[in-house]
Amino acid sequence: MAKAIEEAKVLIIVQNWGIEETEMTRPLRDLKAAGAQVTLAAASLDPVETVQHDRYEGETVQPDATYDSVNAADYDLLVVPGGTCNVDRLRVAPAAIKLAQDFAHAGKPIAAICHGPWLLVNAGLLPGKTSSSCRYIKADIENAGGTQVDEVLHVCNANGWRLISSRKPDDLDAFVGAIKDTLTE
Repeated sequence: MAKAIEEAKVLIIVQNWGIEETEMTRPLRDLKAAGAQVTLAAASLDPVETVQHDRYEGETVQPDATYDSVNAADYDLLVVPGGTCNVDRLRVAPAAIKLAQDFAHAGKPIAAICHGPWLLVNAGLLPGKTSSSCRYIKADIENAGGTQVDEVLHVCNANGWRLISSRKPDDLDAFVGAIKDTLTE
C-alpha cells in the first residue's frame, strides 16, 4: 500500500447511468483533493449520469477510461459506488466482475458502499466476509456466503483482502476516511 496519499492510485468503477451521486462524487473529489491519483472508469466513455435517491437527476461526470481497459495491477484500491441501477448492471458485466476478482486475488482493498457489495456477490468474493450495505441486499450477501451488518462502517480483513463497506450516503465521512486510512497504512 502507498505510504503517502499522493502515491496512491484509486480506481472507481461505475456504469454510465444510475450511480448514487454522492457515493461516486465524494470519494472521487475527496481522494483527488487529498492528492490521490483517481481514475473514474465506466462502461463506455460517454458521460456518467448520476442520480439522487435512485430517481432524481444528478450531476454528469466525464469518465477517464472504460473499466474493460484498466488493470487491477495498476491500482492500489477499488471503489464501487452504489445506486440500484448502477450496481444491478455492473454486477453482470464480465469486465467489472473480473476487476473485483483481480483486486481481491492480489490482496488489494475494495471499498463498496450501499448497493456496491452486489458486485462482490456476483464476483464470488463474499464467502467468509462481513459487509455493511443497504438493507435491500442483505439476503443476497448472506446467500453468497457473507455476513451483512447494519453499521456506519465495517472493515473486514478476512480471506487475504480488505473490504471497506458502508450502508448509505450518510456514512460517507466514515467511508472516505477509512479509504484514506487504508491508502496511507
